[in-house]
Amino acid sequence: MPLAVSDYEEVVAWMEDMIATGARGYVTAAAVNLVMSAREQPDTAAALAAATLAVPDGQPLVWALKALGHSRATRIYGPDLMAAFCARAAERGIPAYLYGGRTPEALAMLQARLRERFPGLPIAGAHSPPFRPLSEAEREDVARRIDASGAAIVWVGIGQPKQEIWMHEMRPRLAAPLLAGVGAAFDFHAGLVSQAPPWMQRAGLEWAYRLSREPRRLWRRYARYNPRFVAAFAAQYVRHLRGQPPR
Repeated sequence: MPLAVSDYEEVVAWMEDMIATGARGYVTAAAVNLVMSAREQPDTAAALAAATLAVPDGQPLVWALKALGHSRATRIYGPDLMAAFCARAAERGIPAYLYGGRTPEALAMLQARLRERFPGLPIAGAHSPPFRPLSEAEREDVARRIDASGAAIVWVGIGQPKQEIWMHEMRPRLAAPLLAGVGAAFDFHAGLVSQAPPWMQRAGLEWAYRLSREPRRLWRRYARYNPRFVAAFAAQYVRHLRGQPPR
């Protein structure tokens, strides 16, 4: 999977340039579970491959990039990327649409927190979709709402890989230059879920912290994908040392 070797400043500048030039694309902050889902699910693989930019959200992905020789690789954490760009958007008057949230009430909390933290941030609209596939009529209605809002960026927080598939499917329907999938950032910025301490994030243990907070929702994800990632990357690293191409 192609992951960007970059930093926050470069990614924020790229996002702003996408909007300024009227380009149409989408960016995703890829976690380990997204990369591993893409190995098993064709629709996820297609969505990730079509992303204009995929940044390494998970610390293990950064370690993997470094092991493969990309010394400049740094983590681009979805919640921090959203915060960095919201600060820029508040300064430049870039309107945003929020698509996601656990409930309409949670989405309202997110809007209030963002406006408090980033005074002047233009939030053009927001919508909390149901936890089920949308009908064609509902997708058309969502596209109409977003386009009517005049948003330049659509933040998508409906979980991975659902949000990547949504961005892939909806990209041709939307006029907004940029869509950005940021996973659990909505919950974190709304204050609904606490973030792992910085030392756990640096140690690649954020998954353990999140599992301790939401075991019923997350245990299957981590039990399935964490061991598979370790095994798959170990095999890729051996091929790398032997000068063989990845499979």
